[in-house]
Amino acid sequence: MAKEKDNTGNKTFLLRVDAETMEAVERWAADEFRSVNGQLQWIIAEALKKSGRKKK
Repeated sequence: MAKEKDNTGNKTFLLRVDAETMEAVERWAADEFRSVNGQLQWIIAEALKKSGRKKK
């Protein structure tokens, strides 16, 4: 669960992933000129939209 909010209202949380997955996300983020955090936010938002759990 999210523990705290930053000054933008975003919640922070700890995510544990295996090294291979993290390396893949880092490469993907670099390819798209995003930070790893930005890439993860994009991946999650796209998955939520695709599943119909989030509109927009």
